[in-house]
Amino acid sequence: MENQVLTPHVYWAQRHRELYLRVELSDVQNPAISITENVLHFKAQGHGAKGDNVYEFHLEFLDLVKPEPVYKLTQRQVNITVQKKVSQWWERLTKQEKRPLFLAPDFDRWLDESDAEMELRAKEEERLNKLRLESQGSPETLTSLKKGYLFMYNLVQFLGFSWIFVNMTVRFFILGKESFYDTFHTMADMMYFCQMLSVVETINAAIGVTKSPVMPCLIQLLGRNFILFIIFGTMEEMQNKAVVFFVFYTWSTVEIFRYPFYMLSCIDMDWKVLTWLRYTVWIPLYPLGCLAEAVSVIQSIPVFNETGRFSFTLPYPVKIKVRFSFFLQIYLIILFLVRKLR
Repeated sequence: MENQVLTPHVYWAQRHRELYLRVELSDVQNPAISITENVLHFKAQGHGAKGDNVYEFHLEFLDLVKPEPVYKLTQRQVNITVQKKVSQWWERLTKQEKRPLFLAPDFDRWLDESDAEMELRAKEEERLNKLRLESQGSPETLTSLKKGYLFMYNLVQFLGFSWIFVNMTVRFFILGKESFYDTFHTMADMMYFCQMLSVVETINAAIGVTKSPVMPCLIQLLGRNFILFIIFGTMEEMQNKAVVFFVFYTWSTVEIFRYPFYMLSCIDMDWKVLTWLRYTVWIPLYPLGCLAEAVSVIQSIPVFNETGRFSFTLPYPVKIKVRFSFFLQIYLIILFLVRKLR
């Protein structure tokens, strides 16, 4: 005996852009679902209210829909989604005013028009937020970019100071003490580059890219650049002195361990030997570097007094000449106090 063709129970709900149909059939096999001339055709073998049979129905929609229905089979039902051609609220599902007997509202998904509008706005806000996050980059992407940026910065600084350290060491072994007196002329360009680039460290700390405290970074930046650009850079008489060698050598020795340590930290690596060197070498080199900087300032005082560079006379009626060496002496006091506090 042939299976009797029956109509299943169908439940529907809508949103502004789509229709939802739930067909109460279990164990569905080979469903035939299509839309032609704005009519939904459904036919499937399954277990419904009348047992295991072939069930089918046809629905002519109230307004135009897209002819590509999407369906999903579950063990107990068939869920069909149909897209409206125009986003709007329908007063009913079918073109005929009288509701078919097998059709009923799906109260599990039912919303009235105002609730549906609120849901639509929420989805739109969620979509816009998602687009905004994608344009800004996900937190993981931003973290990766930050780590990559910091790794490259520390790598460049490491290469720069390594170049200075290696060249000064080689020149010392070849030329001996003679290499002391032309250090500035052979190493100044690279030291200028590294020290100007170190401004980035203070900026990183100030804007929160790194967790380093801002003041120590700023003090080191200003202190070194004062020695490099003012004491050495503006006075040719200072550029031929041996103290330049010791200042540059202590700076570069500290940095060839500090920057690789930061590089590995960017990629979450901990090399115990490097960590030990970074914090151990610094102990003797830091005071030696401060001493070399202080000696360079002391040696520059008579040079600035003799040349009168950066000295000035206060306006009438005071007319007192203020020598730059006065500020250098204050700088020495500040250098001692700041280094002692650190």
